[in-house]
Amino acid sequence: MHARDDRTLCRKPQDADEAAPCMQPRARAQRLRCGRPTSRGRPMLDCEAIYRKCPDPWRVRTDWYERRKRGLLIGSLTQPRYGRALELACGNGAMTCVLAQRCDDLIAADAAPTAVLLTEQAVREEGLANVRVAVARVPAQWPAQEDAGLDLIVVSELAYYLAPHDLAQLLAQCAASLNQGGEWVMCHFVKDFPERTRSTRDIHADVDRIPGLAKVVSHQDELFQLDVWRKQTS
Repeated sequence: MHARDDRTLCRKPQDADEAAPCMQPRARAQRLRCGRPTSRGRPMLDCEAIYRKCPDPWRVRTDWYERRKRGLLIGSLTQPRYGRALELACGNGAMTCVLAQRCDDLIAADAAPTAVLLTEQAVREEGLANVRVAVARVPAQWPAQEDAGLDLIVVSELAYYLAPHDLAQLLAQCAASLNQGGEWVMCHFVKDFPERTRSTRDIHADVDRIPGLAKVVSHQDELFQLDVWRKQTS
């Protein structure tokens, strides 16, 4: 799949005439994660309404961009297995079902209740007993117990939609929740679009500056940036 310059707001590089049949091209193109105005004052897309209309509105299970990105993310995890993990913005569970095979206990969260139901269905169909799915709008609703550390955190296609104070809070929550030796994955589309609050490069650089984290994997191509940090032991 080649990069396309018209892929401004869409989650994956597909032309308007390739849009999922349950979505209008404009709605498909406005790939926003959920429900309140951005810092630029534009209303965010109603993800709940979109998932009610189509269980895979961005073709995350079939589109080559999504499949490739998912494969690279999973391949970038440096440990064969993780104890307790958290996936934010889980969508319909395409990534969840793959992550669960590398984790003893996985929490998958999304702000859209219908997306959570779709993830629960996917997990059930795969027979994955080690996954708990939750409705949570981060950073206000942190889906993991504060007194229980995490060995893996995955944040994909989410951070650049958050207002600056929400983004800062989310990054602080992730850093504080990560166990020593745990890994934190950030994976985000790199091109610009109107609703973006900050560039992917700047957001990932913010994580670089958090004390106690060491970058162990870094990948960037013309479409997305993928970084993995490990929390250093004392």
